Amino acid sequence: MHKGTWKLRLCGKITTIVILLSLLRPCPMSAEPLTGLAPTLSESETKRYSDYEVDLLIDDLTEAALEAIEQAAGEAAKAAVSSMVEREAAALQAQAMALREMQRWKNESEIQLLNVSQVKKAGIKNAIIASFVCLVCGSIAGITGTLIIQGR
Repeated sequence: MHKGTWKLRLCGKITTIVILLSLLRPCPMSAEPLTGLAPTLSESETKRYSDYEVDLLIDDLTEAALEAIEQAAGEAAKAAVSSMVEREAAALQAQAMALREMQRWKNESEIQLLNVSQVKKAGIKNAIIASFVCLVCGSIAGITGTLIIQGR
């Protein structure tokens, strides 16, 4: 639904209510006089309304106005709920995106930790091999040197 559609509907309903209510009270009219002569109705052609008929008309208009107000309030409530649902959906979508981003960073950090532990293991292995090689070479050099010095 477009953002302004419910506002236009609400405005139309309020305008309808105002027009209906304006029919209930007489208001002075200011307009230009008619250019032609208005036909005059004779007494027999003029329709007279009884107080009962006027009261019925007022009751009907009041009922219609109240129904329009209730309908407008219902539409406004629907629009408010729809807006809240849209905001909630947007918030959930943003939360899901943040959760995916957090999971990605967590996976990357775990991979880096695995790499660090593998590097540490390889470093320890290389240090042990180097120390063994140094020990063997040192022993050979020491023994050879000792034999050479004694044999002279």
